[in-house]
Amino acid sequence: MLSGDKIWMATGDDKCYLLLNQANRHGLITGASGTGKTVTLKVMAEAFSQAGVPVFMADVKGDVTGMAQAGDDTENIRKRVVKFGIEDWSLRGCPCRFWDMIDGTGGLPIRVTVSQMGPIILSRLLGLTDVQEGVLNIVFRIADDRKMLLIDLKDLRSMLNYVAQRSDQFQTTYGNVTDQSVGAILRALLAIEDQGGNAFFGEPALDLADWFECDENGHGYVNVLNAVRLIKSPQVYSMFLLWMLTELFETLPEVGDLDKPKFVFFFDEAHLLFNGMPKELLDKVIQVVKLIRSKGVGVYFITQSPNDIPDAVLAQLSNRVQHGLRAYTPAEQKVVRAAAQAFRPNPKFKAEDVITELGTGEALVSFLDEEGRPMIVEKAKILPPQCLMAQASDEVIAGVLAKQSKLMAKYGEAFDRISAYEYINDITEAANRELGIETPTAAPAQPVTSLAELEADAARARATAKAAADEALKAAADVANATLEDMPAAAARAQEAAEVAKRAAAVADAVEEAYAAALARGGVSVQPALDLTDKQKKELAAKQAKEKAAEEKAQAAALKEAERQAKAEAAAREKARAAAEKERIAAQKAAQRDLERQIREQQKEAERLAKERQKQQEKMRKDLEKLAGQALKNIGRKSNNDIVRGILGSLRF
Repeated sequence: MLSGDKIWMATGDDKCYLLLNQANRHGLITGASGTGKTVTLKVMAEAFSQAGVPVFMADVKGDVTGMAQAGDDTENIRKRVVKFGIEDWSLRGCPCRFWDMIDGTGGLPIRVTVSQMGPIILSRLLGLTDVQEGVLNIVFRIADDRKMLLIDLKDLRSMLNYVAQRSDQFQTTYGNVTDQSVGAILRALLAIEDQGGNAFFGEPALDLADWFECDENGHGYVNVLNAVRLIKSPQVYSMFLLWMLTELFETLPEVGDLDKPKFVFFFDEAHLLFNGMPKELLDKVIQVVKLIRSKGVGVYFITQSPNDIPDAVLAQLSNRVQHGLRAYTPAEQKVVRAAAQAFRPNPKFKAEDVITELGTGEALVSFLDEEGRPMIVEKAKILPPQCLMAQASDEVIAGVLAKQSKLMAKYGEAFDRISAYEYINDITEAANRELGIETPTAAPAQPVTSLAELEADAARARATAKAAADEALKAAADVANATLEDMPAAAARAQEAAEVAKRAAAVADAVEEAYAAALARGGVSVQPALDLTDKQKKELAAKQAKEKAAEEKAQAAALKEAERQAKAEAAAREKARAAAEKERIAAQKAAQRDLERQIREQQKEAERLAKERQKQQEKMRKDLEKLAGQALKNIGRKSNNDIVRGILGSLRF
């Protein structure tokens, strides 16, 4: 329950508050099944929402949807409110948005592209070995170098086959790719597709900025992921949440310590993330958890036992709520001892004994104080949530979904733009035509729906050929800009791009030929070229030759222009580098002059101070001589005057 700039979470001997300005120090909610973890999660999440902090959480059991609905005004709730001494109590729901990764029926569909997921997390998702992960890294690198978009799983499958078929060509630049490794990755893709991966990978991709919004009252949205079915695919569930956490870390700016977090991320069933996680990926998770605090994000892990979380991650979780644990075996008792030792001791009780005696809704609680120090652990009862403890009604869920129409317009309909799959298909068709695998002139007539469709096909083929030609020109320009070290790889890419452009041009020629033949026949059917008259054949051949010559001339001119621009850019870069170097040398000289001037001034000041000190010492010496002389004169012992002067003469100041 929000109370000023802190969250009132529980009450023991004293009230237990989670401070908003310490909430991005992360946290942990643990306890056996049925001890009250979900209620604790709801109390914390609704308070963050009331404070204007957007929240993300996964609904594993189906009851988190109750956050959108006001709680029931039962006798039990009223008694608890009186017992806790809550004065401004009210039952209310939170502004919620429901999301669904499987088919979009339970909320807004969530999609990410294969490229966004990246090879590291995708390898974990597919359960690949180190060797297979290396092959997947190569495939991603080749796709990136050739500007082949990896959007969905069919793009990745096509790219894997493309690289496998050209492994000899890529080996010297990227490394070895074996058919066995590619086959294993393709088999793993089948398993992911069976778990609903086809619906998850695609576009429009999720924009995480949509999760940082507040409603018209300034309350943060609670983004609820429908994970009731998703949890049956634990790898997909855990890797999506890991991707989201990593994406937040990589895209959000540094903000330092804030009065309250920008976003709070609840990771339920956290043990699924760390089960069998390789060291490299675990190191990445540890890094993200350590550093994402400065991005204004708080991460809270929810699981049954603290033992489910690696020690290096546990060390970063400062705000802790420990519900009851059951310990019947020596191993379980060891876990209880470790959980108790993680708290700052309370002299009033022994945490190790209390953990096994906690009832439902009770917990050991320790949050950070204003100085960032863990408070002494308290045995406390968790406050009731203001929202519904159970699953929301169908009417409330329907109302939430209806309010999401703006985002549904953005994410509702999937689309499939030209990407690696279409690009590789064009290359393959062109290669088959060149090898004679497919011979359109000898094929029987094929019916067509309309000339408009063939014209559209021809336009698409021309566009693909133009795009391939542009890529070839760009690759040629990259060769001109490349350093000596990168020159071989750039030349290889340019050669590959030129071959792709050639094949794409062949595809365009074939489609143009089919369109011309259909046009000659009035659009009734696509007849073989042999059915044309000799005159028509000559006219068509002359037209195609003329168009091809014009296209080659245009490509040559464009290539020449690209080379000219590349040289001009190189000259401009060299000029800018020389100017920057000149500026640097001038600045260095100016700094040297300033330093020398400062040294001279310091020397003059030191000399002045030395002279001043010498004057003061001389004045002090004369004053002492005068005082000594007067003293000797008064006592009439002139014989000692010479002795005193001798002593004074030997003094050094």
